[in-house]
Amino acid sequence: MTATNDTERDVQESGLSRSQLVYNTLKGLIREGTLKPGQRIREAEIAERLRVSRTPVREAMHRLITEGLLGINPIRGFAVAELDKQQVLELYALREFLEGAAARLASQHASKLELDALRDILAESRRIADDDAERHAALNKHFHARIGEAAHNRYLQRALLLLFDSLALVPGTTFQVKGRAKLVYKEHLAIVEAMERRNADEAEEMAREHIRRAGEVRLRLLFGMY
Repeated sequence: MTATNDTERDVQESGLSRSQLVYNTLKGLIREGTLKPGQRIREAEIAERLRVSRTPVREAMHRLITEGLLGINPIRGFAVAELDKQQVLELYALREFLEGAAARLASQHASKLELDALRDILAESRRIADDDAERHAALNKHFHARIGEAAHNRYLQRALLLLFDSLALVPGTTFQVKGRAKLVYKEHLAIVEAMERRNADEAEEMAREHIRRAGEVRLRLLFGMY
């Protein structure tokens, strides 16, 4: 009997369709930055890599197009989406609103364990060298994801997950800027302290201001002064 390949085994064990597993794989590669904005994706290569037919690959790619993570044109074919200045502005405007709402709800509903977990993330960030932008960026994502979970609102969390997928299309990280790590720590600390005091208004305002500043830094990195 021939051994099943990884994708076939995943299909058998999870009950998911091949299209769903291809979709999950591609989305994960975009999220982690392995597939970068503008990078071409060929159906045949993905099908061969995952050892599936091209049909589920095509289905997965079209699904990612509807979510704005892939683009297609007659000449280049499929490619990871690239965002222009206006799209980044819109993305951060939405992020400011959603992250503010998450901080507000978390200040009302977060358990002590969840607040302690945020404190642990802050402590870990202090142990990372200021110039280790990649690790700070990863921990920053974790921090914001934990606030989303602590809000205890499944619809908000779903919206945040979609937002974070789109943020993966924005190249680089604000932690490339000298001194950014220390500033982010202070801003994160202010958010957590407001949440611990159960001050919803302050927590929301601190979170919104934090994202507003992050958006300004990101836009300067990508497009210069705006």
